[in-house]
Amino acid sequence: MRHEVLRRYHLAALGLAVAATVMAVATLSHLADPSTLREAGQGAATDPTGVLGIGIALCTAFSLRAAAWTRILPGLGFGHANAAVHVSLGGNHLLPFRLGEPLRIVSVVRRSGIAPTAATSSVVALRSADIVSLVLIGFVAGPGVLSRILGPWGLAIALGVTLLGLSAVAHLSRRRGTVGDVAVPDLLTLAMTVGAWLLEATVVWRVAGWSGVHLSPSDALVVLAVAVSAQLVAVTPAGIGTYEAAATAALVSVGVPFSTAISVAVSIHLAKTFYSLIAGAVAVFLPRPGLLGRWRLPATQAKARLHPAAPPAGPIVLFLPAHNEEATVASVVRAAPPSVRGRRVIVLVIDDGSTDETVSQAAAAGAEVVSHATNRGLGAAVQTGLGAAIERGAAAVAFCDADGEYDPGELERLLDPILTRHAHYVVGSRFAGTIETMQPHRRVGNRILTRWVRFVVRHPVTDGQSGYRAFSALAAEHARVAHDYNYAQVLTIDLIQRGFGYHEVPISYRFRTAGRSFIRLGTYLRRVVPTVWRMLNQEEHPPWPTTRPISGSEPVGTGTSASSSSSR
Repeated sequence: MRHEVLRRYHLAALGLAVAATVMAVATLSHLADPSTLREAGQGAATDPTGVLGIGIALCTAFSLRAAAWTRILPGLGFGHANAAVHVSLGGNHLLPFRLGEPLRIVSVVRRSGIAPTAATSSVVALRSADIVSLVLIGFVAGPGVLSRILGPWGLAIALGVTLLGLSAVAHLSRRRGTVGDVAVPDLLTLAMTVGAWLLEATVVWRVAGWSGVHLSPSDALVVLAVAVSAQLVAVTPAGIGTYEAAATAALVSVGVPFSTAISVAVSIHLAKTFYSLIAGAVAVFLPRPGLLGRWRLPATQAKARLHPAAPPAGPIVLFLPAHNEEATVASVVRAAPPSVRGRRVIVLVIDDGSTDETVSQAAAAGAEVVSHATNRGLGAAVQTGLGAAIERGAAAVAFCDADGEYDPGELERLLDPILTRHAHYVVGSRFAGTIETMQPHRRVGNRILTRWVRFVVRHPVTDGQSGYRAFSALAAEHARVAHDYNYAQVLTIDLIQRGFGYHEVPISYRFRTAGRSFIRLGTYLRRVVPTVWRMLNQEEHPPWPTTRPISGSEPVGTGTSASSSSSR
């Protein structure tokens, strides 16, 4: 019930914002003087120096705000503060109800690790300084204009608020204390905020000049103070309508005709909007990490390696995840070699809640069977298989699909880099080997996913979906499959970011002749991609195993490369 009420509230708020935006645009289109707008555009086109000056003024203004932010929020770097300020600016020009402000908090929390409470408190403190600065500028620059716009009572209230704010800042500045993790704004912080508004006033002055309206510096300051103050209660994106109404009222109060004033207000707002959208878009991605988080492993982490140790004494474990594979599982079990390099091969079938004769067929063929009571997914079956192999003291572990697409007879080829201490994690690459049959759409899909994996892990992966993989005992013990739907990308990312050397060997492949693949593109994107993103952006990276990390120059994983199952 509560969720339904919230949904209706959100829809009502969105409807209000859309309706207000449509009305504002329609009204401005009707009232604005096209000739004045054209004059402003022509003025900008013929004054590239002025356009550059506007960009520099706005960039410097928001950089001052970022610097002020770093003064009151210890631990926040200037780069991330500047990015968050511009992300917020761009968000406010795209979203209604000034929803860019929460983006400012999200940006510093996600990119700098600042606590949400500290980020929120500091933003409130800075916004309070903005309000005090604006009212102070308005009183100093144009008390007569403010009086005509606000009326005597409104003017008296604004004056009282300003004096109270200034006295509080002066008092706290002398003490220079902190509230929680946030330093109290001092006079220098206020001075930086005032300086930012003064720079923005030059934009008002310059754009008005392009429109043929020559404002004095004090008039430009008043117009800015009134227009921006009106945006504090903006419903529409960028405060469309409220900004123009307030700026028009201020321009009329300093003697500009109404039809010209509204056109000048629109031109000023457009200039700031262009800057906001461009700078905000850049700030989403720079500096790194971007607001959208990491989409690939850091280069240093992708290159780090662990020394492969000598394999412990013990058997080789080959496990086969299986769900309703009665037609093929027995032949796959029988195809496994009895030994590899003198080590006994144990074949396990991980029955993932099959409802056919998979279990009896596997047992009759000589495999040990470990069963899930219900179908838990391929990722869960792989995780169970890795755990079962470690319990049996495996020297090395491998797995392949139980559907007959991969040849267990190639097990020694897959394990060779591990048993010779050249890698911890080996993937059989179909595209580096031979493919008997593969449906065209699956070939294309595998190529696309492989390119994605290659980008994410910064390795020359040639097969991102192979279902034939092998692990050292250490890698099998530390591997995590963070998804019950599939294992391919999450397993490769997990092991490479932990420093396990990655290697590929060529294998043979033929498309399955029985059963059907469970992978569907829509489900895959919806379930796997968010998991990969969370793995890349987890606050604490997985711990290194108790083996010394070495540089990427060591020969521990320099083969071709790959990762998960094609028919899937």
